[in-house]
Amino acid sequence: MGTPRTAEVTRETKETQIEVRLNLDGQGVYTINTGIPFFNHLLELFAKHGRFDLTIHAEGDIEVDFHHLVEDTGITMGTAFKKALGTKGGIKRYSSMYTPMDEALLRTSVDLSGRPYLHYGVEIHDPVVVHFNTNLIEEFVRAFVYSAEITLHVDLIRGKNAHHIVEAVCKGLARTLYEASEVLYPEDDIPSTKGVL
Repeated sequence: MGTPRTAEVTRETKETQIEVRLNLDGQGVYTINTGIPFFNHLLELFAKHGRFDLTIHAEGDIEVDFHHLVEDTGITMGTAFKKALGTKGGIKRYSSMYTPMDEALLRTSVDLSGRPYLHYGVEIHDPVVVHFNTNLIEEFVRAFVYSAEITLHVDLIRGKNAHHIVEAVCKGLARTLYEASEVLYPEDDIPSTKGVL
């Protein structure tokens, strides 16, 4: 194993205070506390299925709305992911994954390109799970993608249950990131004809 691929990032605004520690070459060990139980659950799935060691402590104005905390967590995690990747030397770079979750089937495709772009083709007709609007996961994913500077396509092939759909989103994202960030080649081998990503 070469250079440790880890990062610690803190983000503080008037609305949120978030701390993230990330190890890309972990074992899926996590400690997550956002104050939003269902969001915790989804982030735990992300860590476990990506085999990322992940610590998140997040506080914010969740009595007003969950949006600020969810989006800012995505920003902070994306920043940590980009930092942990370093030069991206030797990585696979691309990955695609089909993730089934009961009746739901979801496709995720990622390029760790250095160019932020998101296509999010996920429509949820009854989005509320307990008190959490699962459409906020699009905001989380967008914030992650633009902060990590990656290209991501997410497409719901089929599915009805909001819980199943967003679980598939988080598991699929984790698995595609795990595969794309896997180091397969020498560290000085940047997977681009430009020589940088």
